[in-house]
This record gives sequence, C-alpha cells and structure tokens, in this order.
Amino acid sequence: MTSTTTPLKIRIDDSAGSPAPYEQLRAQIADRARSGRLPAGFKLPTVRGLAQELGLAANTVAKAYRALEEDGVVETRGRNGTFVAAGEGSSREAASAAQAYAERAHRLGLTREEALAAADAALRARYGR
Repeated sequence: MTSTTTPLKIRIDDSAGSPAPYEQLRAQIADRARSGRLPAGFKLPTVRGLAQELGLAANTVAKAYRALEEDGVVETRGRNGTFVAAGEGSSREAASAAQAYAERAHRLGLTREEALAAADAALRARYGR
C-alpha cells in the first residue's frame, strides 16, 4: 500500500482496488468537515498546492473540490480560496442526495411506493435494520 499524507492528514492509497484518488480526497475532506475536525471557515490548500503535496494531477484535486462544493461541504470565494462551508453540511448533502434519487426514480418510472421501497431496502442494508 502506497500512500501520501498532507498537513490535513489526507492519505491517498494508490494500491490496486482502492477508490479513485479524487474520491478518496473528497470523502476524507467531507468526513473531517462533518465531524468538525475541519471547522467552518477553514481555508483549504489551493488546488495546485494540494496536488503537489499529494503527488496528484491538479485536475484530480479540482474534481474533488467541485464535488465537495456541489455537496455544500466547501465554498469557493473566487481568488480568496476554498473554505469549509458553514452550516449543516451533512444535512445539505443528504437532502441533495435524496433530491437526486427522487428525480432519478421518477425518470425511471417508479411509483412513489416503489421508490420508497428501494430507498428503504438500501438504508436497511447499510444500517442493518
């Protein structure tokens, strides 16, 4: 297992079968923001700076930052940088995921009951209830 670490304590595992580096980066920053280990207002490194620290392509880091911004975990303030967003990032992220699921289920032609059953089955499988 090969990994690199930043001052943010981000670890990228490049061994076979590991998630894509951008997904590892996205998940670790999101987890730290949700847990409070990265407080609201914390300024993240620049895309190029973090890419260099991690030995990744700048596009990989930019993709992770874009996904985090779409999820409401971070906000970009133009030339001032990228910061951990204030507020309930995990609640916003869950609401966004639920909305995306509802739209997808509707496009697939599922009834409300079928969509709820599918979501419930997935939640039971994940949470064991």
